[in-house]
Amino acid sequence: MDFGRLITAMVTPFNAQGEIHWEETARLIDYLIVDQKSETLVISGTTGESPTLSDTEKVQLFEFAVKHAAGRCKIIAGTGSNNTAHSIHLTEEAERVGVDGVLLVVPYYNKPSQEGMFRHFEAIAAATTLPVMLYNVPGRTVANLSAATTLRLAQIPNIVATKECASMEQVTLIAAGAPDHFRVYSGDDAAGLPAIAVGAHGIVSVASHVVGAEMKNMIDAFYGGDPLQARRIHQKLFPLFKGLFECPEPLPNPVAVKYALTLRGLDVGSVRLPLIPPTTEEQDYIKNLLQL
Repeated sequence: MDFGRLITAMVTPFNAQGEIHWEETARLIDYLIVDQKSETLVISGTTGESPTLSDTEKVQLFEFAVKHAAGRCKIIAGTGSNNTAHSIHLTEEAERVGVDGVLLVVPYYNKPSQEGMFRHFEAIAAATTLPVMLYNVPGRTVANLSAATTLRLAQIPNIVATKECASMEQVTLIAAGAPDHFRVYSGDDAAGLPAIAVGAHGIVSVASHVVGAEMKNMIDAFYGGDPLQARRIHQKLFPLFKGLFECPEPLPNPVAVKYALTLRGLDVGSVRLPLIPPTTEEQDYIKNLLQL
């Protein structure tokens, strides 16, 4: 399964009542495919506010995205959790409605050992025929899936990729040691081009909601033999990559990008508690970011 080089971790649009805004979800999918050049969409990942979505909402989103994308891009369902049995159940539901792959986050809060993480992912992969993308984000899970464990998991045929938000050293080690079918993706926009330079295949992005077309140009320039142009685009976009998360103080994702989308005319709504909308100061900062 080829998920391409630019994957967007899609926000979940909500209406004024905090329910999923289905018409705007359809509009957002079209916008990300046509205007922002996304080759794959992750539905109900962290950026999609997965912690506050019910299982019913998640499966409805998976099915809706598959039907509305209609083959124009791949759909990856965020089905990971810190409960192996629950992850298996949600993965089976995602497979039933026709997604192209699943994203499985490292179990959070319960801090399993490396062997525990291996068995967790092994069990979920064994329960599905879908391609599996691992998701290592120690800043959120407080547990790092090591390069060695990732490479063990890469030997399982349907574990085909990892979204890495750990160190550049870890990206390098995995990219260097992985089998040919296994892809490494940067999960950090600011580290995207450096990660590609040391062997990552592409980027699972948040910023691609608003600068995806430019990011696609950056990636294409690098692989097309023009690293200087890739560098220029990266340097131009870097303040936005950082600002969507710092704003100017640390701001939890997807607060900033949802507001940025509303500035672009997409009525994706606000965030669900315990996240809160940006302050007036933060809104002004995001407005300035979009003019860079």
